[in-house]
Amino acid sequence: MTTTRRNFLKGAAASGIVFCGCGLQHGARAQPGTARLPVKVGGKRVMTVDAHTHCYFHEALNLMGDAADKILPPVKGVPEHFIVIEQRLKEMDAMAIDMEILSINPFWYGKDRDTAAAIVKVNNEKLAELCASRPDRFGAFATLSLQFPDLAVQQLETAIKKQGLRGAAIGGSVMGEDFSDPKFHPVWAKAEELGAVLFIHPQSTPELAKRFKGNGWLSNTIGNPLDTTIALQHLIFEGTLDRFPGLKILAAHGGGYLGSYAARDDHACFVSPQNCNPDIKLKKQPSEYLNQLHFDALVFTPEALRHLVAQVGASQIVMGTDHPIPWEQHPVDHVFATTTLSDKQKVAILGGNAARLFGLKQA
Repeated sequence: MTTTRRNFLKGAAASGIVFCGCGLQHGARAQPGTARLPVKVGGKRVMTVDAHTHCYFHEALNLMGDAADKILPPVKGVPEHFIVIEQRLKEMDAMAIDMEILSINPFWYGKDRDTAAAIVKVNNEKLAELCASRPDRFGAFATLSLQFPDLAVQQLETAIKKQGLRGAAIGGSVMGEDFSDPKFHPVWAKAEELGAVLFIHPQSTPELAKRFKGNGWLSNTIGNPLDTTIALQHLIFEGTLDRFPGLKILAAHGGGYLGSYAARDDHACFVSPQNCNPDIKLKKQPSEYLNQLHFDALVFTPEALRHLVAQVGASQIVMGTDHPIPWEQHPVDHVFATTTLSDKQKVAILGGNAARLFGLKQA
C-alpha cells in the first residue's frame, strides 16, 4: 500500500455515502459475463445469492489503534473495502447477483475482552443497519469475540434474535486454538439452538509462514484452503459434529482441500490406530460428514465444481465469490458452464440452497 490508511479513508469518504466494504476496484470495469438479472433456469426466474462477500467498517478498524493500518489486505481495489451502496449494487447487478451475504474476516481475536467486545458491537450494529436499508439485496453474518466463548454466546443470540443477522463468520481457529476444543462447545450449542449458520473463513496458516515465503502469495493460495481443511478435520475427527449434529457450517473456498481427498480420512485410523483416540468413536465414516456440511462454489472451473458436487452433493453448495476481491467475477456463468448439473441442481446452487440455509424468501 502506497498510501496511509488515514489518507485513504479521507478519499473514500469523499466519494459517497459509505457503509462498509471489501476490495474490488476493477469489479466495475471487469469484462462482463453473459448472465444478467433476472436469472432464469428453464424459463423460470431464479434468485441468485452470493454467500461469500466481505466488508469492513471505519469505526471498528479505528478501535484497533496503531494496528488498524495492517488490517486491509494487499489486494486489488483497496478503496472498495468500504462500500458505497449504489456502486456495490451496480457490481452485483453486473455479476447477476440478487443478494449478497456480507461477512467480516476476524481481526480482533488477539485483543482484550473490552476491545474485542467493542469491535464486535460496532460491526454487528453496522451490518444490521446496512441490511435493514436494503433487505432485498443484503444479508450478513455477525461477528463474534470467540476468544471469550461466554461473550460470543451472548453476541450470537443478540445478532440472531434482535439484529436479524443470518449467522456468524468465524476464522479457521482462534489464534491457533481449534474449534473442537471443549471451551468452544457453548458457542456451537447456541448456534445449533438458534439455527445460525457458521461461516468458516480461513486466515492462512501462520505456523507455515516461513515455507510460504517467495513468489505466488502462498500464504493465501495454499495457506487459506489449508486452514479451512484443518478446521473441518478437527471438527470431524474430534467428534464435534457428532456432538452437535444440527450445526450449520458453511466452509469458504469449496472447503479447502477436504473435498478433493476426503477418502484418505477413511483409512487413517486403520493404517495408524496409534494416532487415533480409541475413546472417540465416530458415528460414521469421516468422509460422510462432508454431506452434512455446506461449501461455497469458489473453485474456479466447471470440472472442480462437478467434482465438489460429486463429493458432497449439490444440496450442500452455495455460490460464493469473495466479492469485491476479484477471485470469481462471473459466478452465475460458472454454474451454467458446469454442464453436468441438472436444471434442478443449478437452481439449488444459484440460490435455492442459500434460501433454505439462511431462511430467505425466494423471488
